[in-house]
Amino acid sequence: MIDEYAWRGGREAMLRFGPGSGPVVVVVLPLFEEANRLRASIVAMCRRLADAGIASLLPDVPGQGESLTLLQDCTLADMRAGLAAAARVAAMTHGPIHAVSIRSGVLLDTFALPERRWSFAPQPGSDLLRQLRRIDRAATLNAGAPVRELPARTTQTVTIAGNVIGRTLLDALEAADGLDAPSHGGRVVRLTGDARAADRHVEGTALWRRSEPDIDLPLVALLADDIKAWVVSCAG
Repeated sequence: MIDEYAWRGGREAMLRFGPGSGPVVVVVLPLFEEANRLRASIVAMCRRLADAGIASLLPDVPGQGESLTLLQDCTLADMRAGLAAAARVAAMTHGPIHAVSIRSGVLLDTFALPERRWSFAPQPGSDLLRQLRRIDRAATLNAGAPVRELPARTTQTVTIAGNVIGRTLLDALEAADGLDAPSHGGRVVRLTGDARAADRHVEGTALWRRSEPDIDLPLVALLADDIKAWVVSCAG
């Protein structure tokens, strides 16, 4: 079901899945282009959760997706405030709120209690920006143009890989980790082959590296089942 939520900067769209009461997960997509590549898989995951009786919300983050808020005007605090407002909407009708973040979504899910945060392949802000710069550099080289350096820190906005990012957001992302204790006390799932610490490693495709959106249905099923079991364990 298509719904919306209000935050201090206006109104944003969100999708609702599953029952109208009981525990609910607020799903946080990754930032920038990865959201487009993973959205279909995440929607499929939410539908599988709904079939298992777990409700979920998939909000548009301020400055991302179909948001009417310009990215260049957004701060990291704005994005977090928008998600917190969406979580408050869920809290009015549901039971406990859980955060399910994908990749760089872990930088935004501070609305949830530490033990109610679940993350898949979490990505720190510095890694996100390095990735954007690599994409930007490759596109520049392919176009035959000279490689651009980042503007001086006094510049108000920076364009990286087609994204006009305000300097305040850029600096905040550079410093944001998302996994620093005690802010993250929940569950971390990573793909097999990722040697970093996790509560579980699963087989699957790194869809965020694909040039076009795709769905890995076995991975979707694995993640949905893991989230369901985790939500049940939080209630225990």
